[in-house]
Amino acid sequence: MPSPWPQTDPSPAQRAAYADAEPVSFWLDALPDRPPHEPLTGRTEADLCIIGGGYTGLWAALAAKAADPGRDVILLEATRCGNGASGRNGGFLEASLTHGLANGLSRFPDEIHQLEALAAENFDGLRDDLTRYAVDCDYETTGVLTVALEPRELEDLQEEVALTRRFGHDVELLDAERVRAEVNSPTYLGAVWDRTGSALVHPGRLADGLRAAAHRQGVRIHELTPVRTLRADGTATVTVSAEGGVVAARRVLMATSAYPPLIPGVKRYIAPVYDYALMTEPLSEAQRAAIGWGRRQGISDMGNQFHYYRPTADGRVLFGGYDAVYRHGGDVGPHRDEDDATFATLSQHFFTTFPQLEGLRFSHRWGGAIDTCSRFSVFFGRAYGGRLVYALGYTGLGVGATRFGGRVAVDLLDGRATPATRLEMVRRRPVPFPPEPLRSAVIQLTRNRLAAADRHDGRRGLWLRTLDRLGLGFDS
Repeated sequence: MPSPWPQTDPSPAQRAAYADAEPVSFWLDALPDRPPHEPLTGRTEADLCIIGGGYTGLWAALAAKAADPGRDVILLEATRCGNGASGRNGGFLEASLTHGLANGLSRFPDEIHQLEALAAENFDGLRDDLTRYAVDCDYETTGVLTVALEPRELEDLQEEVALTRRFGHDVELLDAERVRAEVNSPTYLGAVWDRTGSALVHPGRLADGLRAAAHRQGVRIHELTPVRTLRADGTATVTVSAEGGVVAARRVLMATSAYPPLIPGVKRYIAPVYDYALMTEPLSEAQRAAIGWGRRQGISDMGNQFHYYRPTADGRVLFGGYDAVYRHGGDVGPHRDEDDATFATLSQHFFTTFPQLEGLRFSHRWGGAIDTCSRFSVFFGRAYGGRLVYALGYTGLGVGATRFGGRVAVDLLDGRATPATRLEMVRRRPVPFPPEPLRSAVIQLTRNRLAAADRHDGRRGLWLRTLDRLGLGFDS
């Protein structure tokens, strides 16, 4: 059976469906207006300077203040808190710290039970923190459906059920009839419904709620303050030079996601890969009835090039993924946030998934960079004699894992020994990417071969099998 995705170009109607969409993340566009925190001016000192106001930086700020309420924490954000990947993602909050159980088992087999326990602890702690800090982010524990779109994937679903049950997950295997009773798509042949450690959130509200909570805890937040350079001058401090001011910090935490890192050498571990999404207008009552989806699960499919999609609290549908675009040199910036070819593909695939929604329009379209690393999960590193720590590389499954990343980074800065800081996952960095132009060639070849595998019943050719043997096998 061939792939369900059309082999023809998107139709004029499918292109027209997003033509008037706002070119901005729906999650950020839906936030109430607020004045930005004042940019940094002049010179100041701090016990801890956090660079980056996304999830990692904000969770780290809260963890630092919880560990020592008297600690002077300053957070510098180049634009506005949450404007990067934290405000652009799909809002899938997964417990996994390793980009899924199978990936974690293949890379950290000796630690996977401990990593799963820490993941469950982090997931529960995050939920409790949302209450503790009064963060209203449309949190829903609906579970996630992983759907099979091709017959060959049905066996993979059975393997997924067996693996996740080994680790205590509450999972259910659904045949075509049962999954279509949950969500009515003609493309579905079966699914796994995992109800363990999975929730949906409003990403923008989560980031803004964490920002407000950090501010209430006494964190000094400066937005519109891009950091330009770092320097350790042999004293006990690191000089953080930003546009408009300077911070002399005793400790620094770098949480810059896919943006160019400020530490030489770190760039080789990160490949900024662009992901794009569409958001529909609110569905009518008849449209909602046509697709079902009454239990509001998050959904992803099993392709190497996969889609993720989910309902929103106000009755829309987010549809994203499939293309993972890397540009030569790792170029990142607002000029890359739109990609018409990808939006056209997303629109076409959306209406293939839900043909009963033909005529529905998209209200928002957007894209942004994901901080990808070769093991697809957060990694940590130190610089300046341990006075600086970074946490990067979540590879698109970081909504929940960033809380773990921020807390571990603070523990590393404080010299605090914990079960997490002793992990090989924390102590070891991933395999670096090669330099350009080889980096671009390797990434583009891998993307091409992954797409070919999807077209040929999942058969992984020589290149993908070689990456598998090297421990670098991955999907999009």
